[in-house]
Amino acid sequence: MKTKQSCHFGVKALNSVLPVLLAFVIGGIIILAIGENPLTTYRVMVERSLFNLRGVTRTLQLAAPLLLSGMAISICFKANVFNMGIEGQLVFGGFMAGIVGHYMTNMNPAAHKLICFGVGILCGMAFALVPALLRGCFHVDEMVVTLVLNYAMARVLEYLASVVFRDAGAGYVATPPVQDSARFFLIGGSKVTPFLFIALAVFLVMAFVMTKTKLGYTITALGKNPSFAEATGLRSRRTVILLMLISGALAGIAGAGHMLSEKTFYTLDFSGSPGLGWDGMLIALLGRHSPGGILAAALFYSALKTGSEAIGLYANVPNEIVAVIQSLIILFLAVRFLNEKYGLAERLREKLAARRALGEEGKA
Repeated sequence: MKTKQSCHFGVKALNSVLPVLLAFVIGGIIILAIGENPLTTYRVMVERSLFNLRGVTRTLQLAAPLLLSGMAISICFKANVFNMGIEGQLVFGGFMAGIVGHYMTNMNPAAHKLICFGVGILCGMAFALVPALLRGCFHVDEMVVTLVLNYAMARVLEYLASVVFRDAGAGYVATPPVQDSARFFLIGGSKVTPFLFIALAVFLVMAFVMTKTKLGYTITALGKNPSFAEATGLRSRRTVILLMLISGALAGIAGAGHMLSEKTFYTLDFSGSPGLGWDGMLIALLGRHSPGGILAAALFYSALKTGSEAIGLYANVPNEIVAVIQSLIILFLAVRFLNEKYGLAERLREKLAARRALGEEGKA
């Protein structure tokens, strides 16, 4: 029994590591094609992101919102609820936290930060509520709804940042910066802010919920067999709505924390490219929706981001190579996801076996 479990764990680990290895191999071929040494480039990435204090603390800080966005994706995906609106929920929560952080003045720092986080959570949940109700009550495909709402939210926030809340002193589209009472400042000479510890605390709470509570077992049951779960008394409609709201709250915390610790004002590239919400999807898939896997994937992905900042300075390779590697990882993870969901490899094997059998019958 233990041997089978160990073998199963090994296969899962290999399925997570293989897409990363393939992406780095192809990235290395591209680096070779432009006349540079891929081993030197990767060495710079690793050294600058993991083997000096500035790089390590920067990696940890970048991992904070990724932990939460990855968990926000995972808690829904594990129950076969495909909330693709994490990006919209995150930027909406971050935007409104920034507005409250600027326009509320003369506040106690702790109270100001709590209010900003509360607003971010409520905005993330409010944005998730519409697709949650449509899925739970009317069986509308939440994937389509949340994808469309992401782009709608991006346009709404662009208008608000350009017209309603625009900082008149800025030379580009931006909201006014948050007050010092709402900001998280760097700790000592590191690149870490207190938001990292808040994100870790929230992550640990959610990890406990997913693995040790009735809700966690319900999520697993819904993901494996929703019809059976409904028949045994698990109320899937209520659970779907609850999961979407929790997911939106986690995205709101990630957005608010990113605003108060990293950005301090909203710009059109607030969430980066492709976006913290989309990064969270990669992390959830790479970590196979397990808390430990998400933690490892978030650290790996943030190390990639930190390393990309150093490539242009210490290696003669454009830092866009990291975006190429990230895209390749996403591609290979998508193939793995489709294969696990629809059994593509098994179907292909069956078709090849059937053709081989027909060929042998024809020869006979």
